[in-house]
This record gives sequence, structure tokens and C-alpha cells, in this order.
Amino acid sequence: MKDRLPKRPGNVSLSSSSCTSGSRRPPPVAASAGGTVIKLLTMARKQSRRRTAIFILVICFAALGTLAPVFAPLPSSLSSRSNSHHNLKKSDGRSFEIADDKFWRDGEQFQIIGGDLHYFRVLPEYWEDRLLRAKALGLNTIQTYVPWNLHEPRQGELVFEGIADIISFLKLCHKLNLLVMLRAGPYICGEWDLGGFPAWLLAIEPALRLRSSDPPFLELVDSWWNILLPKMSPLLYTNGGPIIMVQIENEFGSYGNDKAYLHHLVNLARGHLGNDVILYTTDGGSRETLEKGTISGDAVFSAVDFTTGDDPRPIFALQKKFNEPGKSPPLSTEFYTGWLTHWGEKIASTSATFTADSLEKILSMNASVVLYMAHGGTNFGFYNGANSGADESDYKPDLTSYDYDAPISESGDVDNAKYKALQRVISKYTVEEPTSVPPDNQRATYGRIELQKSAFLFDIVDNPELISVVESEIPLSMESVGQMFGFVLYASEYNSKGNRSVLSIPKVHDRAQVFISCTSDDNRKRPIYIGTISRGSNRAIDLPHFSCVSRTKIYILVENMGRLNYGPYIFDKKGILSSVYVGGRPLFKWRMLSIPFHNLNEGRKISSIVSDAYSKFIKVSSLEDLNYGRHRDNLEPTFYTGRFAIDQVKDTYLSFNGWSKGIAFVNEFNIGRYWPSVGPQCNLYVPAPILREGENVVVILELESASSKLSLSSTDRPDFTCGSIG
Repeated sequence: MKDRLPKRPGNVSLSSSSCTSGSRRPPPVAASAGGTVIKLLTMARKQSRRRTAIFILVICFAALGTLAPVFAPLPSSLSSRSNSHHNLKKSDGRSFEIADDKFWRDGEQFQIIGGDLHYFRVLPEYWEDRLLRAKALGLNTIQTYVPWNLHEPRQGELVFEGIADIISFLKLCHKLNLLVMLRAGPYICGEWDLGGFPAWLLAIEPALRLRSSDPPFLELVDSWWNILLPKMSPLLYTNGGPIIMVQIENEFGSYGNDKAYLHHLVNLARGHLGNDVILYTTDGGSRETLEKGTISGDAVFSAVDFTTGDDPRPIFALQKKFNEPGKSPPLSTEFYTGWLTHWGEKIASTSATFTADSLEKILSMNASVVLYMAHGGTNFGFYNGANSGADESDYKPDLTSYDYDAPISESGDVDNAKYKALQRVISKYTVEEPTSVPPDNQRATYGRIELQKSAFLFDIVDNPELISVVESEIPLSMESVGQMFGFVLYASEYNSKGNRSVLSIPKVHDRAQVFISCTSDDNRKRPIYIGTISRGSNRAIDLPHFSCVSRTKIYILVENMGRLNYGPYIFDKKGILSSVYVGGRPLFKWRMLSIPFHNLNEGRKISSIVSDAYSKFIKVSSLEDLNYGRHRDNLEPTFYTGRFAIDQVKDTYLSFNGWSKGIAFVNEFNIGRYWPSVGPQCNLYVPAPILREGENVVVILELESASSKLSLSSTDRPDFTCGSIG
């Protein structure tokens, strides 16, 4: 998607980049809007899971059970009608082809009016709800990426269930008479961690060359597609399923010019899917990107994307030059209905009227189009991506919300100006029977949720039963110690000399909080916060001098805030990636303690081994310890837990106003990151399927300063007004 944002009105610049070709810009931007504790854990590797069991806390439940969704009945879908006739011969009654610069479905002319809706950004219980809203908008096709990292989070461990159950999602599209354009990757971009590549690729030595014909890389791609594509084959349109087209790579013309890589992907796809399915590429509407990204000689259809509001005619004319004669139906595969937002930026918003007028320019030409996004959804867990500016130090992580200012909002709302404006335009060109628009799902406010301090994060340091520990002379990357997401705590020691020492870390990805501790004459033991070093800042930190009985301990908590998903710096390892210097001399003998919390595609069951270990741990955690540093000037990362009761289960939002930065879990589900001190996102979306009647539990890890009120509030709406730019 995108590369540069134009100046805002009043010359207020919104700097951004994303998966796009350099020739494109985003649309013009307009300003908008206590009790006991148990642990959650993530199993890291099959063989070593018990010894690497991960520490995460949550309040005890009155009863543990499955989370049952509560929904009103959804309206059934209506069948579509065909367009004008053509003399193409039907194959077994089902065909989807290109001829005379048009798409033909079962021998009849067909105009794709589609929208991106990603199954991995919506809870499965809401897939049908969101698809019905897309259908009521007038869409006849759904386009979705397939993120490799969601389905193979660790090498050889495959996940095709829960939110990763792509088969059920595609079958649901078919049930609702929605066709599918499948963006199979292996690279997807999509504001998704590492552009969809699994992070374990970064741990392989020698280093792989991603997105290239590098043989070791292609061998792993082959292994993945040899699993994925056979699952897709029965769902092709000609085999009775919904998939009409399969995309090869994604906007490769904006990245490289390795034709051998692209041809390899085509041959692999044809071997599994056959010759009947349309393979396609997507590139920005410039000659340079099309020359690099088009796959000539393999009968691969070349589609384009471009900035909303641009004149589509010259771009479609250029597209035609990169397809065989008669094989170039005009198609914009990414018509931007909104825009992405990074932390620290003002929330992006686009005019409903402008967006609708721009869409009509395309549809009036009998061209096909896919809305990006029809429904954005949420970057649950740790899967948000990030972008960079001029260099990799100019780091811009994406919000937890992927609302995108799409016509169907993050929570599924459609009672808004953009949805209605786009629906009016689409209704002029669709031959589908109109379906009734589902009403917005009800949301609830569950009031104030009191939180209590549960435990300090650093209390796990001396409890090896709870975490995985790797020792090394020098700091190792997160990937090298098998920690793909979340946090790693780096621990070492040094001799404090004189009254002042200076700490420097030349390269850290992405955010390092520095703490020191020692046993001193006044029995000071707990770690003391010294400062934060963020990616690219390279600033030195003064270390205070204490009269320690022994060597001074240093702890550096590093957060992976999301890997780059686009551009030349996509090989984005996390953690401390250089030596650490104290007084100009490197520190050696490091312990890396992995603290990976649940991610989106991982189970939520609590390990009995870790539960037993934690039970022993909490017996020695005194109230005095937990009350230590209760004032706001203490910046030790701390867990807080709270309970709230529900009579009727509905969607809600949790407001983090007054808190600083951290991650949040509701009933053991990782709802994402919060950072209201930077903004603009204040509230995190909590879909109804996560909740249950009766008692619900929220756990947060606050990395900096707790709210003085020690509470959260449940509200019924999003809020993007936090931070200095909110």
C-alpha cells in the first residue's frame, strides 16, 4: 500500500509510508476524530515449552469455560444475478475468464465490485456479520490476504483453526454468494508484522534474502505453499468454490526486479491450482512499478492501484500495455476508502463525498474495483506492522485499531456517511439484488473497572521455572533466542565506578526501558528506572552511582512494537542488536529472559506446570512488595487486574485514558497495545465473543505510570483524541 502522505490543510504534514508503489499517494486527509492472580502463558516451542513457559498474569476465575458468542440472528443472503451475455463457452457450467478486455463469469460479462476484508482482523464469530454488511454495501467479491506468519508461527507448526481457519472463512463467503480474490503472498504487506512473513525466517543463518530467488528462501516458500495451495484448490471457482483469482506476491514492482522469483511463484501456483484460475499481480499505476512487477510470458494478469481521486483513464491505459491484447479488463485492486494511522499521528480520515465521487469515476467506465478497506478490523495481539521513513531508524508502528476510516467501522458500524455514499454509487452499477443493511450491533458500557496491583514484572527474574533463559557473552536478538513477539528482558552486571557512568546502546529495536538495582547499605533491592532508549534515538543515559554491596545489576526490557512490513528495511530483527556500553566499555555475560505473552493465533490454556510454579511464587510475594513504588514516579512495569460483571454480553471499548503504555488482556485474550500518552488511540475494542455473562477479568501490563485512579472505564465508542496531537 502507500508511500507518502500529502500535506494536510494548513501545511500540517502527516508523514507516513506503507505498502505502496512510490507513484501513489493516499487520498486527501481531513481531520476527524482486586483479588488473587493466575497466569496466562504461551507455549514457545514444542520440545522446550515447559522450560520456556511464559509469565503472564490474570485474576482467578470463578469457573473456567469456553467463551460463547451472543448475537442476534443475522439475515440470510440473496443470490446474485448475471450481467450481459457473451459467446464464451462455459466449462462444466462454471468458468471465470478474461476476454475482450472484460471479465466473464460463466460466459456472462462481470464487473468486480469488491472489498478487502481480512479474516485475521475479525473474530470468527463475527465473520458472517461483517460479510453481510459488505454484501449489503453492494459488493460481489471479497479480497483477502493470507499471512504466512499467522498460519506457521513457528517452523513446522501449522495453525488453521480459530481466527486462522481460512477454509471456514472462504466457505462462508461462498455460502453468501461472494466471490473471492485471494492474495496468497508469500509477502502481503498489509500493515501486518513483517509483511506476513514468519519472524523465524530472521533467525536462520546465513541470513535469507526475503522476496528474492535466493534458493534457501524459495525452499521455505515452496514448503509453505505446498501446504496452503492444496487447501485452496478445492475452493477455486471452477471446482465449485468462491476463488476466482489468486494474487502472486504483492506490489513487487515497488520493491525489486527479480523476475526469477516471480516466475518461480507462478510455476508453483500453477502446479497446485492448474491453468484455469486467473493469477494476477498488483502494482502501482506507473510505468516503472509495472515494468518491475509484471510477470510476462506466464499469462499472469497485471492489475493496478493508485491514489483515490487520480484520473483512472490514463492509468488503465497504461495497465493495458502490460497485458496481452484483449486480456486487460481495467481493475483497481486497492481503492483506498481511508488510510492507516501510526502511533503519534492524528487519526486519518477522508471525506465520504470525495471517496464516493472517486469511486464513481471508476465504475462509470465499466471498470472493476476493490475497496481497500471495506472493513478494516483490529490488529489484535502483537501482529501490527510498522513503516519507516528515510531510513530504518525513522520507525512508525501502527495502531492496534485498523479501522482505516473504512465504510464498515472497526466494530462493524455502517450507519455512517461513507457507507451510505458508497452504497448509493454502487447501487447504480450492480446487478445484485439489494440486501437489507443490518443494523449496527449494540454496544454496552459496563462502567468503571477497579484495578489492583497484582505483581511486578521483574519478580520473575529469579524464578527460572516461569520463563526461558538464554545466556550469551553478547546480547542476542529476540529471534535468536526463539522469542518472536512481545518482550525480552536483558540482564547483566557491571562495576559502578566513581559518581557517574554513561550507558549507550547504538542499536535497539524497538524500545528499551533501562533499570538498575543493587543490594546497598539501605537494603535497596528493587530495580530503579533510569530511562528509555527508543529506536533511532541513540541517546546516552546517565547511570546514577550507588554504594552497592556487590556489582550493580542492569536490566533492559525491550519491546518489539511491530516489524516493518514494507520497504528496503523489511529484514527487521528485534531486541538489542549491538553491544551495550557502560562508560565506553562493552558489557559481556548477558542473560536473555523471554517474556512472550499470548499472541493472536495461540491457545489460551494455562499450563498446570506454570500454574503450580506461579502458585509457589505468589506465596512469597508480600503485600509490602506490591505496595512498593505505589506512587506515580515509580516506573517499574507492573501487572494490574480487575473484574467486571455482565448481564447481557455486547461489544464494548475499554478506555485507557490516564494510563501510559502497555498491553491488555480480557478473559485471557490479547486485545492489543495501548499508548494513550502518545495517542491518538485511547480505547481498545472488545468484541462480544471475548466476553461472557457473569464475571469477566481484565489484566494489563503497565510499562510506565499507572493511572492515579487505578481503574479503566468501559465505554460504547472509540476515541482517537489522546496524545499531544489528539
